[in-house]
Amino acid sequence: MRNLSQSGVRTVGRDHAARAVDIHVAAFVSDPVMRYLWPEAHDYVGHFPDLVRGFGGRALDHDAADVTEDFRGGALWLPPGVHPDDEALEKLVDETVRESVRSEVREVLEQMEASHPAEEHWHLAFLGVDAAHQSQGIGAVLMRDRLAKIDASGLHAYLESSNPRNVPFYQRHGFEVLREIRIGGFPPVFPMLRTPA
Repeated sequence: MRNLSQSGVRTVGRDHAARAVDIHVAAFVSDPVMRYLWPEAHDYVGHFPDLVRGFGGRALDHDAADVTEDFRGGALWLPPGVHPDDEALEKLVDETVRESVRSEVREVLEQMEASHPAEEHWHLAFLGVDAAHQSQGIGAVLMRDRLAKIDASGLHAYLESSNPRNVPFYQRHGFEVLREIRIGGFPPVFPMLRTPA
C-alpha cells in the first residue's frame, strides 16, 4: 500500500483490487441504477463487480484508487486522459442486462459521455462506503483527501451520481449538477462538475 495520508486514506494498486472492488459491492447494494440493471441479488452480486472494474478499475493502475485504513470506504478516480474500459462495459451490458433495458443503458451511457467537461478533469467513477458503516463521515474524508490533491493541480472534478439522495453530499463538496439524465424507466443520473477551489 502506498501514500498513507494523515486523514487515514491511502492509495492502493492492483494488489488490493479485490478488496477495493468489494467496498463498492457493499456500498451500492441499494443504489437505484445498479438495482435497475440487476434487480435480483444473485445477478447484482455476480455482475456488479465487473461494472466496477470496467468503469473505474483503471484507477488502480494510476495511483487513483483511494481506501480508508480499514477498507470501509473507497473511491476510484480516473485521472485526466484515463477512461473506462468501454469494450468490457459493452460486453457486460450485452451479456448480463435484461434485453428490455439494454437500449436505455446504452443511451444513458452516451449521454453521460456527452456530459463530460471539455476541460481537463478527474472523473470520480465510484465513491462508496460499506452499507454497514455509512453516515459516519467516511465518504467525506475520502472526498476531501482526493479533492485537495485535485485542487492543488488546478483541475476540474466530474462525476455522475446514480442516486438522487447523494446529490446534496456532492454539492457540499463543491459539485454542481449539470443536468438530469432520464431515459424511459431508467432511474435518473446526475452529471456533476466541480471547478478548482
